[in-house]
Amino acid sequence: MAEPKPQNAVSKLLNAAWVRPFLFLVFIVVAWDLAIRIFRIPAYQIPSPLDVVAVLRTEWPELLRQSWPTTYATVCGFLLSALFGIPVAMLIAGSKTVESYVYPLLVFSQSVPKIAIAPLFVVWFGFGIIPKVISAFLLGFFPVVVSAVQGFKSVDPDMVDLARAMQGSRFQVFRAVNLPHALPAIFSGLKVSVTLAVVGAVVGEFVGSNSGIGYVMQRSIGTFDLPTMFAALVILALLGVVLFWIVDRIEKLVIPWHVSQREDVIFAS
Repeated sequence: MAEPKPQNAVSKLLNAAWVRPFLFLVFIVVAWDLAIRIFRIPAYQIPSPLDVVAVLRTEWPELLRQSWPTTYATVCGFLLSALFGIPVAMLIAGSKTVESYVYPLLVFSQSVPKIAIAPLFVVWFGFGIIPKVISAFLLGFFPVVVSAVQGFKSVDPDMVDLARAMQGSRFQVFRAVNLPHALPAIFSGLKVSVTLAVVGAVVGEFVGSNSGIGYVMQRSIGTFDLPTMFAALVILALLGVVLFWIVDRIEKLVIPWHVSQREDVIFAS
């Protein structure tokens, strides 16, 4: 059987995970700039990419400083959503009674716009970091619960019965069968949750804050400083990508045996 030909440096570069998204991003930026030039869109409606890059270069220290409160609120809200979401999902998946009481209320709560109740958090908790953390938590909580419930419910009953037949305790069965089988679904929910937590933190900053990327965006909208607003959007996008990548790396470390990770394991070996 013939061995596969080794890839040259160009092929390896083009097949890298980050190259294709980067090329597509370059295409979007070029199309953005061409659309402004062709249709003569005024700067007070859509700024040019060069203006946004100029703001990123000149205002980078200030944008970085303002990004820390948003990052802190996002991470805290995300960790709370995981800390509370997974146990709630275990209760829902393990008890039909709990599911009948709790699950419909969780679904109902998602129909309430978070931007509508965010001002209440400012009234109750002031203008500090707590309202932003709560907003991030509320947006990130539901995806964790739904995905984790699906994961725990999809455990093969025969495997559970086999573990019990081998005199496994309830905790041993959960650790050896239920949790590993549910982890892929849990991490899928965590990936969605961490990106929504960014949105929740910004929503909290919109309502009442004197710092953070949401505050920068609100101030820019008030002064029609669109390049700064777009630069803030770039910072938010980068924040979401970095947090998503961190969760993805943790997933690869925790469940390297899962089918979604096999290709990486084969290449690594």
